[in-house]
Amino acid sequence: EMTAEEVNAEGQQTTQMEGEDITPKKDGGVLKSIKKEGTGDENPMIGDKVFVHYVGTLLDGTKFDSSRDRSEKFSFDLGKGQVIKAWDIGVATMKIGEVCQLICKPEYAYGSAGSPPKIPPNSTLVFEIELFGFQGEDLTDDEDGGIIRRIATKGEGYSKANEGATVEVSLEGTFEGRVFDQRELKFEIGDGESLGIPPGVEKALQSMEKGEESLITLSPKYGFGTAGNSQFNIPPDAMLNYKIKLISFEKAKESWEMNTDEKLEQSVIVKEKGTQYFKEGKYKQASVQYKKIVSWLEHESGLSEEYENKAKALRLAAHLNLAMCYLKVQEHSQAVENCNKALELDSSNEKALFRRGEALFAMKEFEQARDDFQKVVQLYPSNKAAKTQVVVCQRQIKEQHEKDKRLYANMFQKFAERDAKKEAEKQKDTKKQENTEGQNGDEMDIDQNETQEQTAA
Repeated sequence: EMTAEEVNAEGQQTTQMEGEDITPKKDGGVLKSIKKEGTGDENPMIGDKVFVHYVGTLLDGTKFDSSRDRSEKFSFDLGKGQVIKAWDIGVATMKIGEVCQLICKPEYAYGSAGSPPKIPPNSTLVFEIELFGFQGEDLTDDEDGGIIRRIATKGEGYSKANEGATVEVSLEGTFEGRVFDQRELKFEIGDGESLGIPPGVEKALQSMEKGEESLITLSPKYGFGTAGNSQFNIPPDAMLNYKIKLISFEKAKESWEMNTDEKLEQSVIVKEKGTQYFKEGKYKQASVQYKKIVSWLEHESGLSEEYENKAKALRLAAHLNLAMCYLKVQEHSQAVENCNKALELDSSNEKALFRRGEALFAMKEFEQARDDFQKVVQLYPSNKAAKTQVVVCQRQIKEQHEKDKRLYANMFQKFAERDAKKEAEKQKDTKKQENTEGQNGDEMDIDQNETQEQTAA
């Protein structure tokens, strides 16, 4: 270990080049010496946000920067190239509370360019750094801290898996220290729920690089929610931890990467997949599949008549099936929206009219619902269910009218009673006022009499 400082001829402090070489290449580019030991045995990981104080000096002791002078801690994401190389290497070796010195050769600092005006070209820099804390990266869209990722081993390349990508993963799920799931499996992102993989894991996989190993912490919202998971013996509202390795993945083709043939071919495949999910009661996963058809084929134009008809039939089926999924999960306005899309493609479609009627009925829009069921009866006289629904709607409309009548009758009665009460109070007030004025008059007479008597006396 080193004795860090000497005094040069001009009387300035200088730094001796000593300390432990912590570079991966062992080329002496970053020398570290610990000034004050930290606590615990955990170091920050790649992607963690770290909070530090630092003082930077040149070898001759000239200070060029200090966060302490600004009295606010400096934070950055570790291992992401947001700071000089020496820092990404050095801070990753620190523990909370540790104070260390890093001596950084130019190639691990600002290189041959330096950082004018304070740092000359080819400067070796000395930093004293104190680490106060670190926290994992939040992967949620809402930044609600529900999916925290810490990278144990960095992956390779820049490509990431997308929705529908086929991923090969090794995972280990723990709850309160108990391993409840340990598997190596291959699946499509979007199908995870049916395999007992929580949505937060699927979301995290879309941020990972090939070969990356990460530790993921999930809040209940992104785990097994308020229901928990009986298969894994997970109670409601449980915080989960996962260790995940993304072994490999094959991206799902984006819409713009596919020609019409591929889109039609893939649409048939995902339609079957969606129907399978629907039969199993997995309406959310089914709707993910049907939505793919819509996104692939909605804006296809200039197609031959044969292709146009195929695409139209697939889109129609996708909207009808989506409407059915939304009815099942009681998202009625979404069901109406998809029926409207289906009716744009086929204005007298029996299923679209009937399902829209069902959704409107659930939304208590009884007259609009009746109109849809009546249209079904008119176009398809053999549809007994629609005839029944017309009767049910009429009954609901009648009940609604009766209710309104009673409500309004009560309302007018209340208004009348209120007005009568106001009128009575008004008359009461007028009478009271007249009495008071009368009394005031009497008092005045008495006063006058008294005054007269006094004058006479």
